[in-house]
Amino acid sequence: MSERNAKGKAPEDYGIRMPKNDFHIEPNERSTIRRIIGVVSGKGGVGKSFVTSMLASEMQRRGYRTAVLDGDITGPSQGKAFGITESAMGDGTLIFPAVTKTGIQVMTTNMILDSDDTPVIWRGPMVANILKQFYTDVYWDDVDYMFVDMPPGTSDVPLTAFQSLPLDGIVVVTSPQELVSMVVEKAINMASKMNIRVLGLIENMSYVRCPGCGEIIKVFGESHICETAEKYGLPVLAQIPLNPAIASAADAGTIEDLKIEEIAGACDSVENL
Repeated sequence: MSERNAKGKAPEDYGIRMPKNDFHIEPNERSTIRRIIGVVSGKGGVGKSFVTSMLASEMQRRGYRTAVLDGDITGPSQGKAFGITESAMGDGTLIFPAVTKTGIQVMTTNMILDSDDTPVIWRGPMVANILKQFYTDVYWDDVDYMFVDMPPGTSDVPLTAFQSLPLDGIVVVTSPQELVSMVVEKAINMASKMNIRVLGLIENMSYVRCPGCGEIIKVFGESHICETAEKYGLPVLAQIPLNPAIASAADAGTIEDLKIEEIAGACDSVENL
């Protein structure tokens, strides 16, 4: 989309020819990546990384070769969720991703830091460059579906991901709070401006089901996801309840052992790309 001045005119309106806005980068020639799905949230704290890991795990169970590129460079969590403790290795030319016990290929910032608690104190351009290198300088071995845990928000690093990675579509993760719904609309609008397909919405922490009586308790209030989905003509892919097993699995590094029924339904849409 062209930049416009205060009078609403774009450079083309003055006869200025603009270069094509295509910043897509290519993986190295040894890598094969067939589909790339971005998992996006307008803000942090809604479970975007959890949804990313669960989508990859479910698709791996279905017989696809999957990968997770942890694009949340300053707040990486995929290593912890999958129980990855080793540092990144390479052959002098390319970096090798970690491979989980079920075969999911994972690349995350923690694999290049001295320790898990080392803070990433880097300026925006360096963070954006690392994100691109995770795509171009890592050997992604015959991947059917790559899931990118996108940086939250709509600033420079998410913009780099949208512009640089040839995304086949994105999934937007939200939670029931009304404020979050407003932020989600910004993420949807950003994708629209970048001509990126939104596959649908996933609401995390939708409710709690009482283990005793089965009553549904809406901890964060009434959901607004259906209103947002209808407004933009998007499907609701899943509404995932709060479940203590999720936090336990993530803390133990066994997220790929967890099966969430709602995630299985969301993966049906990913398969139909």
